[in-house]
Amino acid sequence: MSYDVTTKTIDVPATPRPERSLAASYGLWALCFIGFAGIHRFYVGRPISGFIWLITGGLFFVGQIIDLFMMQRMVEDHRDGAKIW
Repeated sequence: MSYDVTTKTIDVPATPRPERSLAASYGLWALCFIGFAGIHRFYVGRPISGFIWLITGGLFFVGQIIDLFMMQRMVEDHRDGAKIW
């Protein structure tokens, strides 16, 4: 940790997030076929949308299909520490 007097900022190292597997994310995505839609969103650090997916059946399965194509981006965002609500 360092403190810069000229700009009055403190550099705090980011806390590393646990590594997430793309294969595991797809496996959790597949749980939608037995009624557990949205579990993959909890796994990649998106609990609010994960809860919405869980209670709506993956936005009536349309969101699940979209997530099938967006999964890699969600895993990369989690790995890179992107701020996701």
